[in-house]
Amino acid sequence: MFDFLDLDRYDLFGAFWTTVQLTFYSAIGSLIWGTVLAAMRVSPVPIMRAFGTAYVNLLRNTPLTLVIVACSQGLYFTMGQTLGGEGTKGIAFRLAVLGFIVYTSTFVCEALRSGINTVPVGQAEAARALGLNFSQVLGLVVLPQAFRSVVPPLANVLIALTKNTTVAATIGVAEAALLMRDMIEREAQLIPIAAVFAFGFIVLTLPTGLLLGWVSKRVAVKR
Repeated sequence: MFDFLDLDRYDLFGAFWTTVQLTFYSAIGSLIWGTVLAAMRVSPVPIMRAFGTAYVNLLRNTPLTLVIVACSQGLYFTMGQTLGGEGTKGIAFRLAVLGFIVYTSTFVCEALRSGINTVPVGQAEAARALGLNFSQVLGLVVLPQAFRSVVPPLANVLIALTKNTTVAATIGVAEAALLMRDMIEREAQLIPIAAVFAFGFIVLTLPTGLLLGWVSKRVAVKR
């Protein structure tokens, strides 16, 4: 039987720390790029709207595993792009982060676009009447209210991203899923090992959901 004392032979903390890093960097990048995409989707410029719509519809319906593998095979093995990483592990980590940003930003975009639609049109019209251009209206009037109204859906996206980081194991990133697979192969005890990693992901996602749920109540827009 699997002896839990044998956990000392595995870098469990290091694997989950890699998962946390993947989630953190991917979340920041996805929030930035997703905001840009949301701005494109509501832009008065037809080309920008078309690009944003095509990007979101295409990437959102593409399997995440395919996106991650495409970043690895296309950028690194075909084009030789390392994204500034050093060593196989460093390069794989950065490629995985890029793949998660490319994919997750589409869900951030749609969440923000739904938040933008909750802002009364009269506020944007009043801002334009004061002489503000589109960028100023979006950045000063619309987006601040949109962000406050979409904290719960963004929290769901963040939790999904945390769980999706397991896909990075397909290109050799040493995160939790890769270690779990290695432990199952070595110890041949599926249920105890799966329970350990399930508990680890609960520890990562449950506090996040509770914290962001509290934040959403604190910053909710009163209409």
